[in-house]
Amino acid sequence: MIQIENTPNPNALKFLSTNKISEIGTKEFQKTRISEVDNNFVKSLLNITGIELILFSDNFLSVKKEEDANWENIKPSVISYLNDYFQKNKKPILLKKNTEESKTHIDKNSNETINQINDVLETKIRPAVAKDGGDIKFISFEKGVVKVELKGSCSGCPSSMMTLKKGVQNLLKHYVKEVTSVEAI
Repeated sequence: MIQIENTPNPNALKFLSTNKISEIGTKEFQKTRISEVDNNFVKSLLNITGIELILFSDNFLSVKKEEDANWENIKPSVISYLNDYFQKNKKPILLKKNTEESKTHIDKNSNETINQINDVLETKIRPAVAKDGGDIKFISFEKGVVKVELKGSCSGCPSSMMTLKKGVQNLLKHYVKEVTSVEAI
């Protein structure tokens, strides 16, 4: 069964499934890079008129539509594709063996501050962002500034800058004293 949840981004919806969707955690696919996609299911979704990008996660996918696209045309298509896939397949759409994982790997001997930042992102921030159909990825830390990438429904969301400054920045500054600000790339 597929349930739909609104996200803070009016151009993105979250489609929740009782089936496991991804074995590799979160992965984003953009229509502008469809030629790089190997997965036929992902290509089919990206080919739906009006879809701009899709973020896959463990038990949901977020769909971001183009500004002028209509949800009434997109929602039934996404639900139909998901239901059809899971009627024919018992395995997740994104499998570990077929897709390279793009998560940031942390060397245990790396900078302690970066380890603390990643720990806060993983345990306190990423779960909250996932509830809104998005993801956040650590990019760098230099001179007190943490750079992150917002993905899924968070990319281009009108409230993402407020979330970044009021939520992410405040949490990181609270838990990691070396952090002075957070910026999205």
